Amino acid sequence: MELETVAYETVSDGAIARITLNRPDKRNAQNRQMTYDIDAAFSAAAADDAVKVIVLAGAGPHFSAGHDLKDVGEFEINAINMVGGFAQPGAEGHMAFEDEVYLKMCRRWHDLPKPTIAEVQGKTIAGGLMLMWVCDIIIAADDALFADPTVNFGVNGVEWFSHPFEFGVRKAKELLFTGDFVGADDALRLGMINHAVASDELTDFTMAMAGRIAEKPSFALRLAKMAVNQALDAQGFWTAQQAAFNLQHVGHSHVREMMARHKIKKMKAGDS
Repeated sequence: MELETVAYETVSDGAIARITLNRPDKRNAQNRQMTYDIDAAFSAAAADDAVKVIVLAGAGPHFSAGHDLKDVGEFEINAINMVGGFAQPGAEGHMAFEDEVYLKMCRRWHDLPKPTIAEVQGKTIAGGLMLMWVCDIIIAADDALFADPTVNFGVNGVEWFSHPFEFGVRKAKELLFTGDFVGADDALRLGMINHAVASDELTDFTMAMAGRIAEKPSFALRLAKMAVNQALDAQGFWTAQQAAFNLQHVGHSHVREMMARHKIKKMKAGDS
């Protein structure tokens, strides 16, 4: 694989795949190239029969700063999720793009047939939460911080809308309404992460757990993951995800309309 924004390796005689977000100078902000690099790495690990467990980590001091808002210009979208209409004007093209690279891509990763573990340090913000939340187990440094400030930008939350399932309803609302950071201690208490460990022990702790899981029969692991994910969907998880995604695009459209009105108002004021 030729990967520009992530690193991929297998360890423990190939039983564990490590995928590392590798844009530390950008705090591992997720551009479009990273989306497809992550998918390529996840797909390679899923297709490798030797791999039993997949670890997703981030290079540098922070796991991920979210979407790279400076990611503009030409990029050929490979519509692997059977989404089209990217070049259409207005909300249609914008929604199609985010359906492909965010919502449907996250669903692919959520449904990977092997256990996944997120190894998280520093700050994880907005779109970074999506990369973490698709994983089955989350192990964080005890000084890690988590936030979704997207209400500030006029939408209801990031595209992979897991907040009520990850934090519970009350804390999810607080997280979204304020945009404040949640610390690892609160995240652990609320069940959003599995373990909070010292930063210098994070990788060793994560790899030790991955090793224990890798000793289990691969098919049994797949079935166990499938059973839990199906239980989650039976509770309305996927329906809620899609509904929240649609609401986000109501927010996007409103923001674009208000920005256009503001621009026209300024232009008229300049003419007078």
